[in-house]
Amino acid sequence: MPNNSTKILFLMTLISGVLISLCANSWLGAWMGLEINLLSFIPLLASNKNMLSTEAALKYFLIQAIASSTLLFLILLKTNFHEMFYFTKTPDWNNIIMIPLLMKIASAPFHWWLPSVVEGLSWMNCFIILSIQKIAPLTLMSYLLSNNTFIQFMIISSALIGGIGGFNQTSLRKILAFSSINHIGWMLSTMIMGTNLWLMYFLIYTINIIVVISLTSATNISFIAQTFNSMNHKKMMKFALFISLLSLGGLPPFLGFFPKWITIQFMTQNLMILTVLILILTSLLTLYYYMRIMYTTLMITNTEMIWTTLSYPKNQYSTLLTISMSTIMFGILVCTFMISMY
Repeated sequence: MPNNSTKILFLMTLISGVLISLCANSWLGAWMGLEINLLSFIPLLASNKNMLSTEAALKYFLIQAIASSTLLFLILLKTNFHEMFYFTKTPDWNNIIMIPLLMKIASAPFHWWLPSVVEGLSWMNCFIILSIQKIAPLTLMSYLLSNNTFIQFMIISSALIGGIGGFNQTSLRKILAFSSINHIGWMLSTMIMGTNLWLMYFLIYTINIIVVISLTSATNISFIAQTFNSMNHKKMMKFALFISLLSLGGLPPFLGFFPKWITIQFMTQNLMILTVLILILTSLLTLYYYMRIMYTTLMITNTEMIWTTLSYPKNQYSTLLTISMSTIMFGILVCTFMISMY
């Protein structure tokens, strides 16, 4: 949580920028909300004590400024050709106007900035950039999106690059960034199916991200090598981190599998067989590099002779551990029960 009034102010204006975009009646109003959101986030990223954060803030500002100016230019160009701020389901114009929005959420092939920016940020800023900053662009895209060749290409490329890109990474931040790119492919697929489905997917993805980032932030882990011999006196924290990573990858029976299960069902009913096959295979790739961390940590580099969990006094970890384990492990049971009730 921000520890001074200035950061709290910027956090509030950041959220207000998202709300302005969501509630806007015109595309110009939506653009204004995106700009307020961007200008509020830059001071949160920059830090005098860390040059990496300042560099990441500059990169993020340049990319987002290019995307915002392109969006404004395309909106004004559209209004010169057609009615003022009126968008029909014309695929050509909608596809062009979605390009800057796709750049804002780091969808492939506009993904190149996200891993390098995320690498220089604190865990709190990582959470904001991977979840809150995607709400407004995704919502604006849901107004424009329809099933066509361009969208299918974006889905497949995001899934492939998100799955393959995390293979040779050692930083947990970069792994989460490539996982986010992979999830963008799933979210674009759910948008084709309907509004409720992508909102549910995004909500569960955000819950998974909250749990993973809370555990990594609490234990101060940034790289895979740090998981090998860390948290040996807090083994349940280590298991909770790995279970939440597997849930983020979509392994059943954890919570992260539930939205993918529903998406696969809807896509097969709509005969999107090739796309859903690529999404499933790339999800297996993301699961591979999560399980690589877990297997190496628990089996190969484990230096202890016994597996018994040492008891340790209650502290801030206990509550965090209980919430994360119950949310991730029992979430899909609750969701399945709700489905069977309805």
